[in-house]
Amino acid sequence: MNYRHAYPYHFIVGALFLYLLFFIVPSLMGIYYSFTDWNRYSDQVRFVGLENYRAIFAAKSVYYQYIGNTLKFTLISNLVKIIPALFLALLFTDNLRGEHVHRTILFFPATLSFIVIGLVFRSILHPEMGFLNQTLRNLGLGFAAKGWLIHPRWAWFSIYAVDAWRGLGYVMTIFIAGLQSIPRTYYEAASIDGAGFFHKLFSITIPMLKPAITVNLVFGITYSLRVFDIIFVLTNGGPGRVTEVMNTAVFREFALGTYGVGVALSTVLFVVMGVVSVLVIRLMNRGEVEQ
Repeated sequence: MNYRHAYPYHFIVGALFLYLLFFIVPSLMGIYYSFTDWNRYSDQVRFVGLENYRAIFAAKSVYYQYIGNTLKFTLISNLVKIIPALFLALLFTDNLRGEHVHRTILFFPATLSFIVIGLVFRSILHPEMGFLNQTLRNLGLGFAAKGWLIHPRWAWFSIYAVDAWRGLGYVMTIFIAGLQSIPRTYYEAASIDGAGFFHKLFSITIPMLKPAITVNLVFGITYSLRVFDIIFVLTNGGPGRVTEVMNTAVFREFALGTYGVGVALSTVLFVVMGVVSVLVIRLMNRGEVEQ
């Protein structure tokens, strides 16, 4: 045996073993249990085939609302972060005075725990004792005070706002890295030709930012599809089940002891995440090839 060629494998055996033990094996076991009636009320686990999936996708199933809420959150959450983050990145790479300080301030929320952020904003947005409504009333703007976390319309608005506050700086940082990799000669040549801001934006910046956009989309979509912490802490899926998403539904199924249904929901979410991520990557890569 040639140990000179074999030694690199020794470095990955431990990591590969841990990956198989703590990720692949539990994932395969989870898929198996999604075809069973595993629950806390019985000591026996019976194979029931597609019964759990039929319950999830049955006509008028409440899970359709949770799936729809997850997809809606994925779309809006990415829109309210990616578009503003792009323009902030453009602003903070244009020799703005104190741009490094502004970048740091905007990125800081990304370093905080979702639980901490949720608890802080839940107290700020409390309908009666919250800082926001109290301030509005003290300023004579009581008409603008809302039930931010207890009204169906404003609950989603609050979730999007808090989520954007935390994630905007992170998305912006990835865009800044992408912008700094674009050769300045392209912009200088475009300026000589008389190109304006928007012409440079759509002809140079966005096409050259395709890798950064792809990274932000993939990270943003996978995060949004598996969102849990921020919604659980802010609204716990309420009011009613208006803000319930897939992962809060999984948590609720496990809390109720219907483990088989909970694992089936997790499997559906895993498949959706995989399919959407692959589609986004292929779409963005095709755009780069066409460029």
